[in-house]
Amino acid sequence: MNAKNLFLGAALGMFALAPAAALSQTVGQDMKNAGNSTADASKKAANKTAEGTKTAAKDTEHGAKVATSKTEQGTKTAYNKTAQGTKTVAHDTAQGTKTVAHKTEQGTKTVAHDTAQGTKTVANKTAQGTKTAAHKTSDAVTGKPN
Repeated sequence: MNAKNLFLGAALGMFALAPAAALSQTVGQDMKNAGNSTADASKKAANKTAEGTKTAAKDTEHGAKVATSKTEQGTKTAYNKTAQGTKTVAHDTAQGTKTVAHKTEQGTKTVAHDTAQGTKTVANKTAQGTKTAAHKTSDAVTGKPN
């Protein structure tokens, strides 16, 4: 019975240990595969991150160049419009000053002429009034009726 038990024990041991050995080989392979998959995923993620970073850097550089160009164009346009506006204002101010000077001169001449004419009229009326008053005074002194 001893041999029978020994044989039975050996047979059971083989059947019991054989799946454990096969199982341990599968677990080890799974661990190895998981390590390789993790490494591959890390490499892919790193490559995608590097690619995205390069794209973002290129897009940022391009955006900065476009913004710089647009700012430069806007500054030149503002400068040119300011210069043109300044020239226009200076020309209009000079023209306005000439017009005002001419109108003032004309107004002064008109006022001087009207004042001279008014003075002549007043002088004539004063002279006429003086003659009339002198005549009336003379008539009153001599006794002539009006």
